[in-house]
Amino acid sequence: MSDLKKIATRDSYGNALVEIGAQYDDLVVLDADLAAATKTGKFKKVYPDRHIDCGIAECNMMGIAAGLATTGKIPFASTFAMFAAGRAFEQVRNSIGYPHLNVKIGATHAGISVGEDGATHQCNEDIALMRTIPGMVVINPADDVEARAAVKAAVEYYGPVYLRFGRLATMVFNDESTYKFEIGKGIVLREGKDLTIIATGLCVTESMLAAEKLEKDGIQAKVINIHTIKPLDDELIIFAAKETGKVVTVEEHSVIGGIGSAVSDILSESVPTQVLRIGINDSFGESGPASELIKKYGLDSEGIYTKIKDKLYS
Repeated sequence: MSDLKKIATRDSYGNALVEIGAQYDDLVVLDADLAAATKTGKFKKVYPDRHIDCGIAECNMMGIAAGLATTGKIPFASTFAMFAAGRAFEQVRNSIGYPHLNVKIGATHAGISVGEDGATHQCNEDIALMRTIPGMVVINPADDVEARAAVKAAVEYYGPVYLRFGRLATMVFNDESTYKFEIGKGIVLREGKDLTIIATGLCVTESMLAAEKLEKDGIQAKVINIHTIKPLDDELIIFAAKETGKVVTVEEHSVIGGIGSAVSDILSESVPTQVLRIGINDSFGESGPASELIKKYGLDSEGIYTKIKDKLYS
């Protein structure tokens, strides 16, 4: 797996917009003075008349996107996750979520893998915030193939969608010729009988590598990629919990309110199961190279492997 090519999902976002823009004349892309970073500049180059730079005014951008949606356009409001989910939360909730408008939010630079930009820009709370908005779909793709498929699915879906993308280049493990994306459906990447690892985003590949390490210790881990955090694939998660008896969630997000919380909510109601949540433990990030931060916060394969062994098999 380490030999696979790597692409940042923010690049996938920009490439997907260009590709889909040719099919949907009513697709409009908005940005908040970050087109180079969010990669929407690629769309601007090809479709300059359908790209709107709103300046450093994210709250206003969400309002503009809402207005465009009421005219039949399909707006993609793009900026860093910290600004899309954090700074503009009220506008997303009241102007987009409440009237259930057909607005797509492309949130790049999520999580601690933003790296050197530091804690102020490393949004580890966005999934928690977006999950609370009624009717909001929340998607966190794991690689380039999945990210581009997610953008296409978002266009085809009517209603508000929050798409989470990363700055760090990640392994492309999906085969585009056979991959199928469906909103609300998880994907079993590896079968196992001893525990289930449920991962999302860049933590999916690291969880697969951790499962390989566990196998050497005689532990068979089932690995599930949950790209859609809301609506969640309740059926798959409950089945896996019954099958293996132990569940581990892994995310580049706070353990509070993210996929770990979502999975725990379901299992506590349906099939009480031991759940180990691996993520950011109620702390801010810090400035540093993305790969070193991933390692320091225990989100690399070795960190995931070690936590599972210490908490579940010591």
